[in-house]
Amino acid sequence: MFSDLILNLSGNGKKKSKITEEPLTCRLTSELLRPADQSWRIFSIMSEFVNGFNLLKKLGPSATFWGSARTHPGDKYYNEAEELAARLSELGLSIVTGGGGGIMEASNVGAFKAGGTSVGLNIRLPMEQRLNPYTTESLTFDHFFSRKVMLAYASEVYVYFPGGFGTLDELFEIITLIQTKKITAVPVLLYGQAFWKPLVTWMEKELVNKHETIDAVDLDIFHIVDSVDEAEGYIIEKLSKTCNLRPNKKRLKKSLPSTKSLST
Repeated sequence: MFSDLILNLSGNGKKKSKITEEPLTCRLTSELLRPADQSWRIFSIMSEFVNGFNLLKKLGPSATFWGSARTHPGDKYYNEAEELAARLSELGLSIVTGGGGGIMEASNVGAFKAGGTSVGLNIRLPMEQRLNPYTTESLTFDHFFSRKVMLAYASEVYVYFPGGFGTLDELFEIITLIQTKKITAVPVLLYGQAFWKPLVTWMEKELVNKHETIDAVDLDIFHIVDSVDEAEGYIIEKLSKTCNLRPNKKRLKKSLPSTKSLST
């Protein structure tokens, strides 16, 4: 049932992608016990944490955007992510993304146009992602887990646009950290009623009522919005109680670099 829901949410219910079969290997020998360089990996991991925290501590209040890397310019959600990021940037928030294409690119574009701080925390992958050119600050990571810590660490609000497994992974990570009180409860917005409502309905029906694996109050950790105005209003209402926002209306709109979008 849940797999059908995910197919519906991702829009992949009508087409199937081929998964390349790889030879079966034992991870103990292929990863943990591979040549001596594996032992030194700890220093690479350490450097990513040090560099990440050094970057984050100079940003001030931030908003982190998540969403699909496959969303194209001109798409409804691309345009609305760009607009929302621009408005939040003008309120004085740094905009933080995963640094790739799609929704990440759109959010960085919005902050860049507004003359604000536009941050990309990129990840090296065999395919699909490279750093978009609309960032004013950036880091590139080799390890997903250190990048995830940086994306989750210090933002005042988290905004989730429609996305795939990566977006869902980040969403459940943040709401679990809030549920277990490992991080302070901050606004978590799910942008797009049509996309997110079926998932929330499934949570309520299966997790709350049928299996009782979460409490009804856990669904209050996040809030669904369906427009830029609604999202902006909700964020301003929440952050006005906790943050000293300093809007800078004198910021000049920047012209964008002349480059092809990563989403094409």
